[in-house]
Amino acid sequence: MSSIEFDFHLRREDFSLEVRGELPNQGITALFGTSGSGKTTFLRCIAGLERAEGSKLIVNGQTWQSGSNFMATHQRPIGYVFQEASLFAHLKIRQNLEYGWKRIPAAQRKVDFDEVIPLLGLENFLKRYPHQLSGGQRQRVAIARALLTSPELLLMDEPLSALDLESKQDILPYLERLHDESSLPILYVSHSPDEVVRLADHLVLMENGSIQAQGEINSLLTRSDLSLSKLDEASAVLKCRVASHDPQYHVTYVAIDDCGLNQKLLVPFKDFPMQHPVRVRILARDVSLAMQMQEQTSISNILPARVVEVFPSNSPFQVIVKLDIGGQFILSKITKRSEALLKIEKDKLVYAQVKSVALMR
Repeated sequence: MSSIEFDFHLRREDFSLEVRGELPNQGITALFGTSGSGKTTFLRCIAGLERAEGSKLIVNGQTWQSGSNFMATHQRPIGYVFQEASLFAHLKIRQNLEYGWKRIPAAQRKVDFDEVIPLLGLENFLKRYPHQLSGGQRQRVAIARALLTSPELLLMDEPLSALDLESKQDILPYLERLHDESSLPILYVSHSPDEVVRLADHLVLMENGSIQAQGEINSLLTRSDLSLSKLDEASAVLKCRVASHDPQYHVTYVAIDDCGLNQKLLVPFKDFPMQHPVRVRILARDVSLAMQMQEQTSISNILPARVVEVFPSNSPFQVIVKLDIGGQFILSKITKRSEALLKIEKDKLVYAQVKSVALMR
């Protein structure tokens, strides 16, 4: 599999970046961490905007940086989306989009202009000026502009941080569509757990200029030694596929991938075809535990599970239980009293009662 190999060493008076490793060159990889952890600096090193001497970067077998060899930013086949859209105010949206697209020789264009416009829902904006668009709409134009330069790698530096909540909710479905309909690998910087959980396939957790951990999104979300599993919004993301629809009750059943028990979850109706891949998010606080299968209950999703681990939460009266539901993991946040009464321990078989399931895409 193609990959992004990196080894960056950057020292400043008050900050040092020391990162080394390999990233998958497919899907969305999120660089996640608190402000000052080095996410943006890491991204700028990949873009060539920071010249880290003695560092190395190899993308798909092509050396972008090594020793004295340094490929300038304009030579790197990247698209870069900043926190602010930074569009040309004097140009209409179509002209903004054509600015970079026309500078790519026709034979080298990998992205069709007429495909990008509907992908990001820009059909009605092409004759407007940037000041006539909302913040979310301008950011969609910025993403389209980056795509139209036919990059091999798309870098996004907290593209939603300058937007209000309504604008963020407006643009997220377009980012999901970009993920689903484009093979372009994306490196996405964020300090928002909600964005990361909704969009990322692979997660890089950064702290104090170094990589604390990286891997498949759910494996990191449910690790007891990482802070993600102890957040108030601690959750798990399961890979599923559409199994059936029930129009009478306006619900959809999704089967959990790689689950030998053929377990299914009930979610609000979504008009996806059979076997369509989806992701569901389950918050740890929405999962209670029982020793027996409950039949007369309003909870629709009850899954047999095996206890993998019990570990402390950030609250003195609660613990977190990691559960195996047939190959994938979820978390349950319960009180220490419940832990004692139910005798929760490793390898015990329980029933996970899931009060709420969010269908991500």
